[in-house]
Amino acid sequence: MCCFSYQAFWRSKMGRKDASTIKLPVDQYRKQIGKQDYKKTKPILRATKLKAEAKKTAIGIKEVGLVLAAILALLLAFYAFFYLRLSTDVDPDLEQDED
Repeated sequence: MCCFSYQAFWRSKMGRKDASTIKLPVDQYRKQIGKQDYKKTKPILRATKLKAEAKKTAIGIKEVGLVLAAILALLLAFYAFFYLRLSTDVDPDLEQDED
């Protein structure tokens, strides 16, 4: 008789809006443990997130090296262009002074 009255009670609660408010003690216990676990891991998660963000935004040695190499190549190209341009502009018609 005991089980029948519980089943009848449960059936009567199933169709109502407040049927979801009835929680089993096991579910409440699991929820409490989950909250405690989240509180413990929250600082660890925050530290991991900050480390990942810093890693994303940090400029690496590889990028700095590539930028410096590009600037050096550009300067070398300008130097070579002007060196070759000025060194070949000697007028062959001019007589050189011979001592």
